[in-house]
Amino acid sequence: MNFFHSFRDKIVEALELLVQRRLLSDGLTFEKITTEPPRDPTHGDLSTNAAMIVASLANKNPRELAQLIGEELKKLPFVEDVSVAGPGFINIKLSSEFWYQQLLTILEEKTDYGASSIGLGEKINLEYVSANPTGPMHAGHGRVAVVADVLANLLEKVGYRVLREYYVNDAGGQAETLAKSTYLRYREALGETIGDIPVGYYPGDYLKEVGQALAERDGSKWLTKEEKEWLESFREFAVNAMMNKIRGDLERIGITHEVFTSEAELCATGAVEEAVHFLEERGVVYEGFLPPPRGKTSEEWESRLQLLFRSTQFGDDMDRSLQKADGSWTYFARDIAYHYDKFRRGYTQMINVWGADHVGTVKRVTAAVKAITEEKGHLDIILCQIVNFMEGGQPVKMSKRAGTFIEIRDVVEKVGKDAFRFMMISRKSDAHLEFDFQKVLEKTRDNPVFYIQYAHARCHSVMRIAQDLMVEWKGISDKSLALLTDKDELKLIKLLAGWPRQVEIAALAREPHRLCYYLYEIAQQFHMLWNKGKENTLLRFIVTQNLELTRSRLAMIQGVAHVIASGLNLFGVTPVEEMRE
Repeated sequence: MNFFHSFRDKIVEALELLVQRRLLSDGLTFEKITTEPPRDPTHGDLSTNAAMIVASLANKNPRELAQLIGEELKKLPFVEDVSVAGPGFINIKLSSEFWYQQLLTILEEKTDYGASSIGLGEKINLEYVSANPTGPMHAGHGRVAVVADVLANLLEKVGYRVLREYYVNDAGGQAETLAKSTYLRYREALGETIGDIPVGYYPGDYLKEVGQALAERDGSKWLTKEEKEWLESFREFAVNAMMNKIRGDLERIGITHEVFTSEAELCATGAVEEAVHFLEERGVVYEGFLPPPRGKTSEEWESRLQLLFRSTQFGDDMDRSLQKADGSWTYFARDIAYHYDKFRRGYTQMINVWGADHVGTVKRVTAAVKAITEEKGHLDIILCQIVNFMEGGQPVKMSKRAGTFIEIRDVVEKVGKDAFRFMMISRKSDAHLEFDFQKVLEKTRDNPVFYIQYAHARCHSVMRIAQDLMVEWKGISDKSLALLTDKDELKLIKLLAGWPRQVEIAALAREPHRLCYYLYEIAQQFHMLWNKGKENTLLRFIVTQNLELTRSRLAMIQGVAHVIASGLNLFGVTPVEEMRE
């Protein structure tokens, strides 16, 4: 449990007591009161803005009110000291016994530690990857996939119900180009010399096996046919083949989706027409003219009367076209229909995780969701910046098989699923990421995935040694834990106890990378204690002449293992129990 919530409740109770004593007036609101760690750890373990928030509402002196609140807080169990700082911050120092109790909670809850119910079971539709089915997964897609997958785990950890969805972009020009590219490979499989792949087609060798499969299935029946006769059959076959490859690539990095929604199938049901009609009835669709795009003059721009969505009414920079000149729907119109479909399936909360190349569509899609749900739905869009793959500081060459990109399978084969997943969330999603194969495989503290895994493995190494000595921590009491008096031991326990708060913050901020930094900090503190034991035998985890102290330290180490494993499980990374130094 996030103990910061518990103390906030106690602070509100103290304020309500002051109201009862008529030291504060009735009708005050306490929603903006926060409890968090003070910026300077020497000031205490918790800090609250309660006095300043309430004083501004009650026309009181904040420092005087802070003193009154502090007197009530001093009566609480485990509160060792309360002080007032600055304009009215209340700093609270907790007793060592409180931290021992937190450690016992960790030992009881194990890797479930950090779970909460703040999501209240609310449903969230999380759409991610949704790569065009025109080839295997390129490694850059892996960042979107892993960031979203870990976010889904995080949201579930704090009580949301998450549906993982993939939108298959199998309608439109790219799917058509895939079909034409596959037709070339089909002819090649039947013995024709096709020469250079035309510009705009997909050049990767991966389409050779698709063409070969079609040749084996259909023989030469399509060679003399016109494009309109074979195009749809080739599109469907090629898309299915590519989606099978994509599913396989996702499985390599431990990702599965519960729902795959086909754009082509959605369009075939009349969903686009229905969505546009819905918007027309609400007066946000009209016929009009668009101004020239940036960089083009009026003379260069051929203006035409077209069907437009009043996107500016919902926060966009300009209104958006819904139909092309030939009367077919724009991709944006199909996107509106897709999000309308999500909403009608019962998802008022939606999250899309996209690559940074979609930055230009964010405002229009969020505007469309506001309109199509009549502002009952909410869409968050998370953008993931590009990944630069390096080898010893040098750019990695593209694979011939893929043609123009690095395949995800090649990266995973080289570094493994765990390292791949960890590194993809090791930086904030909107920051560029350098993925250097050499550094990812290093066994040093500069490689966070190794450093954290090593801490977990060391914990289990200590446990195995203790087991051989027939010493175990189970059944430990807070009285025995009181033997943990070294300041760095207490610092480590405090870090472990802060895990639930970090999980909630990362989930609500949609920022999984925060937990990478926090686990690294825990690992760093643990490794530091390990090294202190080398210098001072009395600080070793196993002190044979003091078994009760040993049991207490084993309990602390088990707590470290549980929290690190809890985090790695969220990341989809295996918490290893043994590593070679």
